[in-house]
Amino acid sequence: MKSNFIRSLVLCSLIILFFSCETEKKKRQLNLPKTDLAMENMIPIPVKVIPTDSGFALDQFTAIYTSQNVTGFPEIGQFLADKIKEKTNIDVPVNVDEIPEREGVIFINQSDSLELDAPEAYQLYITKDSVILNSNTAAGAFRGIQTLRQIIPNSANDTLASYEVWPIPTGKIIDSPTFGFRSSMLDVARHFFSVEDVKKYIDLLAYYKFNTLHLHLSDDQGWRIEIKSWPKLTEIGGSTEVGGESGGFYTQEEYKEIVAYAAERYIVIIPEIDMPGHSNAASVSYPFLNGNGKTPELYEGIEVGFSTFDTRKDTVYAFLDDVIREITEITPGPYFHMGGDETHVTKMKDYIYFMERVEKIVHKYGKKAIGWDEMVHGDMDSTTIAQFWASKENADIAIKKGMKIILSPAKKMYLDMQYDSLSKYGLHWAAYIPTDSAYTWSPQNYEGIPVESILGIEAPLWSETVGEIGELEYLAFPRAIGHAELAWSIPENRDWERYKVRLANQAPFLDRMDVKYYPSPLIDWEKSKYSYKEIDKD
Repeated sequence: MKSNFIRSLVLCSLIILFFSCETEKKKRQLNLPKTDLAMENMIPIPVKVIPTDSGFALDQFTAIYTSQNVTGFPEIGQFLADKIKEKTNIDVPVNVDEIPEREGVIFINQSDSLELDAPEAYQLYITKDSVILNSNTAAGAFRGIQTLRQIIPNSANDTLASYEVWPIPTGKIIDSPTFGFRSSMLDVARHFFSVEDVKKYIDLLAYYKFNTLHLHLSDDQGWRIEIKSWPKLTEIGGSTEVGGESGGFYTQEEYKEIVAYAAERYIVIIPEIDMPGHSNAASVSYPFLNGNGKTPELYEGIEVGFSTFDTRKDTVYAFLDDVIREITEITPGPYFHMGGDETHVTKMKDYIYFMERVEKIVHKYGKKAIGWDEMVHGDMDSTTIAQFWASKENADIAIKKGMKIILSPAKKMYLDMQYDSLSKYGLHWAAYIPTDSAYTWSPQNYEGIPVESILGIEAPLWSETVGEIGELEYLAFPRAIGHAELAWSIPENRDWERYKVRLANQAPFLDRMDVKYYPSPLIDWEKSKYSYKEIDKD
């Protein structure tokens, strides 16, 4: 790795040295404005920002160079070039040989610096002549280019040049995440969302440095993933959704397409099959699975807790072995979510027996098990992860067992909760969650849970009340943006008054992405690019 770093550093130095004198002369002619990197609207806010009050000219003479023969880095360079093209219409070449014709270089470098020991840590060095992004990992480099995307102006600046220039503020950014697990969950079972819808959601998550997407693939209302050994799951169980629409499902090829698309954005997919409750769609497809004593029928409502698998049939576990095997074979990530919530008609001894057996199947196929917090009552392995959504008592049990916890408290993080009583979509059984309430709490000291027990945080979006992507976006944004900052940024850098300024200035990006976000009245969406100094004067 050290030899790669040295070669990369030498190449970068030669590039900058080759044109630095001529570049300085030309840059002065551009009349670039003074800019302040610390005033930029970066979300999540980085650990440290050191401005130097000048500008790097992103223009038609800019090129991108990356460490080569290093997995991921050339592709990340091309990803950045594509995003620059989308925003500015500039074609930025990547790893070309014609260095003399280039004035400014963006260099994405694999480093072996001990300062970058966190897996997703990165540093940005921005001068008038160059942008150097250093990271030990491709994932860190990818997070770094999201920051770079955010500080490219929304419009070109007037200069003396005959061509358009986008001035990027100069300075140094030192950054790494607080939590290594930063996730959202998308419920595609109550209402089905297409492959393209999921891809769009992944793009939005990636921009704000999420690294995980949890897909809730089965529930009472629908089964959404093809299982080749049990085809009726999708033929029957995938045929409807809440409200009686036609439902849908992902073929295994479509699911693999989602997984690959996420992986290109350094996002891990976590598949969930919810069980033993929330299992009506499976039991309608194969009635031998059913354990509630009633004849199963397709279900289009939103009430919960009435369904259960038969926890004492070996054939049920043979079925689940097939399901888990087929899904894990096409899921390269480390996790499988086995559900476990709201099993109101399953006796506790049967529930514990079931969860312990399913956990063993998950381990058999080489995955770490995740379950909703109720499952901690079983004799679960300490490597199994508890997702805290409702019960602090369950979280405490998990901690005593040495288990890690994903924080998803419903009254703070459920994206399907209404903003207020006037919200178009959502429910409010846990709470109304306005935009400020979603942000002004700290995962680091939530209900006394030790930070060393927290794997990370996840913002679930259940889909009982939303059936298309625009409605989903209304509930997710802007609250998911605040959750992204809670997961990434250190507590001392988080401040509501300053955050809401940066959030207001996300509007151009959200509009460009055609996101139907909720225009929270707490945010001054119309007032763009005003400085934090104005806040200090208030």
